[in-house]
Amino acid sequence: MNSLTRETKLTILYIFLAFAFSVAMRMVWTYHFNGYEPFYYNGQFMINTNDGYYWAEGSRDLLSGGYREGVDLTPVTSAPAILTAFFVKVLPFSFETIIFYMPVFLSSLIVIPIILIAKLLKNLEMGLIAAMFAAIVWSYYNRTMIGYYDTDMLNIVLPMFLLWSIIWAVKTDQNIYLLLTGLDILVYRWWYPQSYSLEFAFFGLISVYTLVFDRKNVFNYKLLAIMMFAMMGLDGYIRLILVIASYFIFTQEKFNKYTYYLLALSIGAFFITGGFNPIWGQLKGYIFRDSISIDSDGLGLHFFSVMQTVREAGKIPFETFANRISGHTIIFLISILGYIYLLFKHRIMLLSLPLVGLGFLAYIGGLRFTVYAVPVLAFGIAFIITEIGSLMPYQKLKYLSLVALTLAILYPNYKHIDGYKVPTVFNNDEVQVLEQLSQISNPNDYTIAWWDYGYPIRYYANTQTLVDGAKHTGDVNFPVSFILTHPQDISAKLARLDVEYTEKRVLKDKNISSKSNIEQMTKDFGFEDTNLFLNSLENDMKLPQKTADIYLYLPFRMLNIYPTVTYFSNINLMNGVQGQQPLFYMSRNFKDMGNKLQLGNSVVLNKSNLTLTLGNKTLPIRRFVKTSYSADKKLHVESQLVNFTSNINLIFLASYNAFLVLDEATYNSTYIQLFILENYDKDIYEKVIDTPSAKVYKLKI
Repeated sequence: MNSLTRETKLTILYIFLAFAFSVAMRMVWTYHFNGYEPFYYNGQFMINTNDGYYWAEGSRDLLSGGYREGVDLTPVTSAPAILTAFFVKVLPFSFETIIFYMPVFLSSLIVIPIILIAKLLKNLEMGLIAAMFAAIVWSYYNRTMIGYYDTDMLNIVLPMFLLWSIIWAVKTDQNIYLLLTGLDILVYRWWYPQSYSLEFAFFGLISVYTLVFDRKNVFNYKLLAIMMFAMMGLDGYIRLILVIASYFIFTQEKFNKYTYYLLALSIGAFFITGGFNPIWGQLKGYIFRDSISIDSDGLGLHFFSVMQTVREAGKIPFETFANRISGHTIIFLISILGYIYLLFKHRIMLLSLPLVGLGFLAYIGGLRFTVYAVPVLAFGIAFIITEIGSLMPYQKLKYLSLVALTLAILYPNYKHIDGYKVPTVFNNDEVQVLEQLSQISNPNDYTIAWWDYGYPIRYYANTQTLVDGAKHTGDVNFPVSFILTHPQDISAKLARLDVEYTEKRVLKDKNISSKSNIEQMTKDFGFEDTNLFLNSLENDMKLPQKTADIYLYLPFRMLNIYPTVTYFSNINLMNGVQGQQPLFYMSRNFKDMGNKLQLGNSVVLNKSNLTLTLGNKTLPIRRFVKTSYSADKKLHVESQLVNFTSNINLIFLASYNAFLVLDEATYNSTYIQLFILENYDKDIYEKVIDTPSAKVYKLKI
C-alpha cells in the first residue's frame, strides 16, 4: 500500500512538473512580443491562426444569439465554440484573453496520458521525459502554441487518452476502461469530426492484436464492440446511448455469450450507417488528390483543386519530417530505434502504431500529419534515455545521465520555440479596417476577399463571405479569383451574380439545381459553354435584383499570394486546361547599381532607357508607375507611359519599398487597379475605407 501511495504521489508530481514546463515554454512567444501594439486588440494579443476566427465567431454568436440559424456559416454547434462559451461564462477573463490562452492549457494536458501510460509500464521517469519532450517538439508546439486557437489544442490529447484507455483495457481487463474508451471516442468525434480514420485504425490494430496474442479473451471482443458502437455514423446522442447500454450489458457475465453477436451487429451497423465513407473521403483528399477537380454532373466543369496550394497537404523533405517529429534528425533516428526496442520489451505498445503510421503519412500526405507521431516516438527516445540511466553503477550517475540526456533532446526544440516568432493573423491596422466595415455594413451583406481572410472578416466585420478556410473548393474559389484578377466591369458583374446565387443557394431556392453557381449562371443565361458565358460579361446584361450590399476587401498582404489566387480562374472550365501564368513579380530586395537596378532573380531595370531584362531577354516597359503615401496616408500616383506596344509594366511602391513587374492583364486587374492605384470606376465602385494596409470598396451595381 505504501508503495502504491508513493507511486501515485510521484505520478501526480511528474504530471504537475511536465504540465508546468509545457505551459512555461508556450509563454516564450509573449516574452518576445510583449507590448508590441500591432499584435494587440482590445488590450490583448490577437490569435495567430486563421481557422481560430471560425471557432471564435461561433462562440461569439452562441453567446450573443446574433445569427441566422440554419443559414449563416457560424459554427455555433461546434465543440470548440461551445467549450469556449463555457469558459467565457465561468472565468473572469475577456473573450480575447480566453481564446488566446486556451491552447496553452488544453494542449499541455497531453502530459497526463503519456505519464499514465508510462505508469502502467512501470517506468515513470520515462513518462516524465517523454511528456516534457512531446509537449515542445516542433510540430506539436507549432500547432498548439499560445494564440493557436484551433481544434489542434486537443487533437492529439484526445487520441492519447484513447490510447491510454485502450492499453489499460487490454492490459487489465477492467470493465471501467470499456466505458472510458467508448466515451473518449465520443468526445474525440465531438471535438474533431475528422477523427474517423484514427479511430478505425485503432479498431483494426486491436483486432489484429487480439487474433494474434489474445484470441480467447472475450474482454477484447467487448472492447471492439463498444468501440464500433461509438464510431458509427449516427448522431452523437444515439451513439452515447449505445455505448452506455452495451457497457451495462458487458458488465453482466450472464451476457458474455452474446458478445460476439453484438460485435457482429456493431460492425454491420457501422458500414450500414456510412461509417467508412468519411474515412475514404479523407484518403482521397490527402493522398489520392488531383490538381483538377471535375464536377461529374451537368456540364462536367473542371476546377482547380485547392489541395495543390495548401502547404500542409504537400510532400515534405526528410529533414523537415524528422525535425517536426523529434526536433533533430539524429534525435529522430534514435527515437525510432528506441520505439522499436520499446515494442520488443512491451508488446502492448504495438497499439500505438496507428499514431505512428498517421504521423509517417506526412511523407506523402503533408506536414500536418507529423504531429501524430510526436508523443509515441517521444516514448522511444525517453525509453532509450532511461535504459542508459539504468546501466549507471551509481544512483547519482543515473540521475545525472537522465538530466543531461533529457536536456540534450529538449535543447533543439527550445531553440525552435525561441526562434518561432509567428505573427498574429492580422495586425491592429487591418482589424481597425474591418471594425470600420462592421459599422457601415449589415450582417447579411457580403465581403468579397480571398479565402485566407474569410474567417477574420466574418469575426471582425460580421458580414457574410463567399469563401473561407473551410469553404474553398474549386467551384467557389473560381468566381472570387475571377473577381480579384480580372477587369473592374466584368468583375463587378460576376460579384453581383455570385452573391445573389449564393443567397439563393443558402435559402434553398428550388431554381438552383446545379452544384456550382458558375454552372447555374451558365445555364440561366442560355449557354452550354461556360467560357461563352464568361465572355458575355463584357456585354450589357440584366443582373439579378440586389438583396445585399457587396464590399471588396483588398489588403496589401494579398500581394504575397496574388499568383496563387490567379490559378483558380486561369483555367478553361470546359476542359481543365490551365492558361499561361500571368507575369507577376514582386521584389523587396533590390539593389541600386547606378545605371541599373537589380530586382533579383535575373530581373534588371536599365534606368537609362527604361528597359527590363528578364533572364536573357531585354524588353521595353509599357509604363512606369510610382506610388507613395503622404503623412496623412493619402495615395499619390505618378505614371509615365514609356512604350505603348509593350506588355510589361513596372510599379515602384515607395511606401512599401517594393517593385512590381506585371503584364498588362495583371495591371488591369481589379485588385491592382483598386488597391495599388486607387484607379476605380466611380460608376461601379465607391471607396469606403482607405488605408495603406487595406482598402474596402462598395459595389454600386
